[in-house]
Amino acid sequence: MKIYDERARVLVVDDEPSICRALSIALSRAGYEVRAVESGEVGATLVRSEHFDCLITDLRIPDMRGDVLFELASSLQPHLRNRTIFTTGDASERAQDLLQACSCTVLQKPFDLDELLGVVRRFTRRLSEASA
Repeated sequence: MKIYDERARVLVVDDEPSICRALSIALSRAGYEVRAVESGEVGATLVRSEHFDCLITDLRIPDMRGDVLFELASSLQPHLRNRTIFTTGDASERAQDLLQACSCTVLQKPFDLDELLGVVRRFTRRLSEASA
């Protein structure tokens, strides 16, 4: 019986520096190991080279849409298909269709930080229970 004893790793991808900074601080204080980047391409590079337990990404990132990053991440790390949180201020019909198609957790900007932390906890608690 393996016990999960490492800190869960969270990747945050958002082109807004203030959101990256705020989420990095909040998640680190909550006990997570965090990588926060402002570029979809950099996020994609990290997903190719490092393991993450949870992905938090904006839907609209100038250099790579969040849904494209999600597809790449979940193809390389299949567990992320069920452990991704999209944050978005995009209320367009196209954006809503994309988000509905992937069945991910979606938090509309401005989102409640406690709600986001609760979702991350739920994802990582499942991870901890699954490996026990």
